[in-house]
Amino acid sequence: MAETLQQLILDTLEKSSPIHDTRTLTIPGQPSPAASADAQITILGALNSLLSREIIRYDTHETISHVLTPEGAQIVLEGSHEARVWAACPAKGEGAPISPGELKARVGDEAAKVGQGRAFKSGWIAKEGAGLVKLVGSIVDTTQLQLREVDSTGTLEGGEKLLAELRKRKLIVQKKGQWFAVHKGSSFTTSIAKPETDLTVDMLTSGAWKTSTFKKYNFEADGIPTSGGALHPLLKVREEIRNIFLEMGFEEMPTNTFVESGFWCFDALFVPQQHPARELQDTFYLSDPSTSLPPPSDYYKRVSAVHVDGGYGSLGYRAPWSDDESRKLLLRTHTTASSAAMLYKLAARCRGEDIDDEGRVIGGAGKAREEGDDGFRPAKLFSIDRVFRNETMDATHLAEFHQVEGVVADRGLTLADLIGFMRVWFNKMGLTNLRFKPAYNPYTEPSLEIFAFHPMLRKWVEIGNSGMFRPEMLAPMGFPEGVRVHGWGIGLERPTMIRYGISNIRTLVGHKTSIENVENSPAVMF
Repeated sequence: MAETLQQLILDTLEKSSPIHDTRTLTIPGQPSPAASADAQITILGALNSLLSREIIRYDTHETISHVLTPEGAQIVLEGSHEARVWAACPAKGEGAPISPGELKARVGDEAAKVGQGRAFKSGWIAKEGAGLVKLVGSIVDTTQLQLREVDSTGTLEGGEKLLAELRKRKLIVQKKGQWFAVHKGSSFTTSIAKPETDLTVDMLTSGAWKTSTFKKYNFEADGIPTSGGALHPLLKVREEIRNIFLEMGFEEMPTNTFVESGFWCFDALFVPQQHPARELQDTFYLSDPSTSLPPPSDYYKRVSAVHVDGGYGSLGYRAPWSDDESRKLLLRTHTTASSAAMLYKLAARCRGEDIDDEGRVIGGAGKAREEGDDGFRPAKLFSIDRVFRNETMDATHLAEFHQVEGVVADRGLTLADLIGFMRVWFNKMGLTNLRFKPAYNPYTEPSLEIFAFHPMLRKWVEIGNSGMFRPEMLAPMGFPEGVRVHGWGIGLERPTMIRYGISNIRTLVGHKTSIENVENSPAVMF
């Protein structure tokens, strides 16, 4: 159909150029000239195809016409509402007046409602008693005549004022159309064979390229928009939190050890080997390899001793110790395992040792310390990275998520310092209305849960956990007496979901994440 129409246009141009009005064309298979709007749309497609090859050029002319609404079409067939009301009324003095109820039954509710007013206004009917009667013996149904003219010509001889009145009554609607004047283009031909767009290997091999016609390259055309990379909402929020830590003088911890041993993930943090968090229902264990390398022997002995027998003012857990449990490999359940390793390295100077990346002693301290210097240096550390829990996945839980953790080590730190510091830190995140609730953690005492008031949910929401690391955890590392360490942590996903209005975590992370939403998500600022 499209090629036949293109050929018709080209043949018509060849015989009599230009084509002044495409409404005079007859589309193949249609008996009348292409005057309708739908026909002109079909012709436009053919013209654009020819225009792209510079075979023709065309000018567009717009038209405005009117078509009947369903109500208008009904009036053309049955008469206007006012004429039907007049026809239903008896002549004055020739019968009982027609009641309003009977009038509705004869002409319908809409016709009775609209027609009465217009018939009264035209002086065709009058009220007599409780009913209506005719005042004139004959009428001219002007509305019906006007609509018949619009139906046949698309316009009205009376002009825009009459058309506006019919549009106001919703009997006609305005319809825009177009037609075209067509001229020969710079590459005019009566052939509709499309030029080649690509030079292929077959053309080069056969030599067909020598006789082929190629489409002209358009250097002005815009290329396909490139789909560049975009930061995921989690990464945007992560960067904002990271900048807050760096602004406050923190140093970022290396956290690339997704696989940890039970020793660093639990034992070094004074988590008992019988704790429920170490069971298969909560932790992912590796099957191959299943066992880690041995931890530093002296430190390992001190940790196992404080677990079993106590020390540093503690009674310990008085429970059996298993070397196998310590050396199990697992996906870390918290980044506090990395914090423990960093604190152990921080305490190395206090112990007068140099250690490698695996935590093994490789020699004594490189520099002699001044008298009275115990080797301790205050530190502020943070990390933002993934952790893994054997969770049942739902709208708010995943088996893999991100933990934001901060650690401060200094002499004489107190719980008041921790609360004050957290108020400052969370204030930079835009959370000013905080509450703290006592809690229990195996490796912190005292411990606090952190709550913030959520103005959208209008309730208090838990946003993190915190506490002072226990002496049973710090003393075996070799820290001097008086050194205290406090830490806190929050999830990265929850504040991201709140800021981006996401209700289901599976649409934020995982296979249900919308790439389009990632590309369009704005950066958020705390």
